[in-house]
Amino acid sequence: MATISDVATRAGVSTATVSRALNGKSSVDPALAARVLTAAAELGYRPNGPARNLRKQETAVLALIIADVENPFFTAIARGVEDVAHAAGYSVVLCNSDDEPEKEREYIDVALQERVAGVLLSPTGHGESAELLGRHTTPVVAVDRPLPNSPSDTVLVDSRLAAAEAVQHLADQGYRRIACLTGPSGVLTADDRLAGYRDGLRTAGLPESDELVRRSEFKAAGAKQAAHSLLTQPDRPDAVLVGNNMMAVGVLETCAELGMRPGRDIGVVAFDDAPWATLLDPPLTVVAQPAYDVGAVAAQLLLGRIAGERGEVTTTTLSAHLVARASSTRPQQG
Repeated sequence: MATISDVATRAGVSTATVSRALNGKSSVDPALAARVLTAAAELGYRPNGPARNLRKQETAVLALIIADVENPFFTAIARGVEDVAHAAGYSVVLCNSDDEPEKEREYIDVALQERVAGVLLSPTGHGESAELLGRHTTPVVAVDRPLPNSPSDTVLVDSRLAAAEAVQHLADQGYRRIACLTGPSGVLTADDRLAGYRDGLRTAGLPESDELVRRSEFKAAGAKQAAHSLLTQPDRPDAVLVGNNMMAVGVLETCAELGMRPGRDIGVVAFDDAPWATLLDPPLTVVAQPAYDVGAVAAQLLLGRIAGERGEVTTTTLSAHLVARASSTRPQQG
């Protein structure tokens, strides 16, 4: 079995640095921490986490509670969490809340009863989860969305800026009646994408209209219905910004049923670069979010909390970027 010295040699650092990095110490430079985690993973090194945590009467387990396990965005977050946790000697239990407050609370109850070392949570934004977590000392990090009315470390993506840039891209392509299909009201990511959409319209000098905005669950079925409502109105949009990749499936299904081809009859940009996006004809333009990094950074923050090495709570905001493909490239006229 690999030893801590083997990891130090592979990473080119001291054993003390390896120990600090694997325990999420904030004093370790992020680049060095990444080298240590990579070396530990390559060597299959696992510190004696369970024994260490039994002394503190907690298990060497992190609970990850996400909104939708079928969404590739959240599965990528889970992979980032698992890679960092495994390298530090922790296991991860994955829970799927389906964005339901009651289901979320049930999983938090179980996590606290089982004395997990820490919780990573993509909050529904409703219910009593924040209050429940606040009554316990179990460290918690919020991912993708902040925990309402409760100070905690949080890792976000700047959805608002990314949405504005997507709208500007569509405007640059010559689209003038741009719609937005986003998630439920009160969900920060959904609200931010709508706000960014409106920012982008103002920057491009395009008019705003409630007729061009629809909301649904962050799922294909609701988005399909909402897209049908958008695309069958008398003065239909010539482009649409879609809130996530699951919703994009519903939008593309509606386009197919109506005989509308993305990139020719309507411009389409969707949040999240799903593995199937490049397999479509035409390939789908996306706002690529750093989902894996969201999970990895959140796990590192949580390990730092568990180790008692962090002070004030922090909010880390990562950037997304547009990946332009043929679904948003308007054909030349003439």
